[in-house]
Amino acid sequence: MRASRLLSVLLLLQNRGRMTAEELADELEVSVRTVYRDIESLSAAGVPVYAERGRAGGYRLLDGYRTRLTGLTGEEAQSLPLAGLPDAAAELGLGTVLTAAQLKLYAALPDELRSRAGKVAERFVLDVPGWFRGIESLPLLADVAQAVWDSRRVSVRYRRWDNSETNRLLEPLGLILKAGNWYLAAHCEGAIRTYRVSRILSLEPGAVFERPAGFDLTAYWREWSEQFERRMYPRVAVVRLSPLGRDLVPFYLGAVGARALRECRDVPDEDGWLRVELPVEPGAPALGELLRFGPELQVLEPADLRDQVAAAVGRMGAFYG
Repeated sequence: MRASRLLSVLLLLQNRGRMTAEELADELEVSVRTVYRDIESLSAAGVPVYAERGRAGGYRLLDGYRTRLTGLTGEEAQSLPLAGLPDAAAELGLGTVLTAAQLKLYAALPDELRSRAGKVAERFVLDVPGWFRGIESLPLLADVAQAVWDSRRVSVRYRRWDNSETNRLLEPLGLILKAGNWYLAAHCEGAIRTYRVSRILSLEPGAVFERPAGFDLTAYWREWSEQFERRMYPRVAVVRLSPLGRDLVPFYLGAVGARALRECRDVPDEDGWLRVELPVEPGAPALGELLRFGPELQVLEPADLRDQVAAAVGRMGAFYG
């Protein structure tokens, strides 16, 4: 463990130049005192690292010194697919491992390519969660991920959507991060199903199982997502949308509404209003979704939904005289 950390200190200084003890400690998630000891160990081993005093000071390597001791460990290689998702890697317990892997890759690059890679990191950020919500903090996520990696059965206590609890024996096949939420694809009772990790209340690992031959996590998630959308939006509302209403569709109805708008083949009328077929949820949720648009949307069909919207608008109007 300490040898790996010493190499990380060396690669940090090689890739970033001058760094303070506090910056090194933050990167490696250790104390400043540990950094001091590591610097002394590197110096004793003949690495030309020296300290610069003053407010802008810190540790740096002698100009021109480079190491090619950059071999990846097994864990570091496994973390590379998460290179663009540092928060997700941290949730899975791979944050420091991913950092070490990236440092080794940077160190192995020629100067020109390392400069280009650095520019990308300076100019682009991938932020997965939507606004006003963060990635879930899940104490069991690392255990679930380990079960996925080891192909090990788990006995879980799970909270359903109606808040009732059930016990399940799962064969974990893969993890998916969707809009800040983690989902587990797992084989259970003869079928592959999807479970929200935040609803797993307890977990006990069991025996190793054999993964289904040819299972494709990406293809499974794509098909499951499409089926989920069809279940969530079984009805179609024919509406008229003003220009402002069309701009509001992606915000109020998300990707499903935005896709319906893109696939619409009608053209706006002389007042700029467009006839669109929007997928909607059943029952009360559909009414709430459509009322959000206010006067920028008019429901044409089906008749029962049009009547519900009209009645709701009438009651709202009565509130204001």
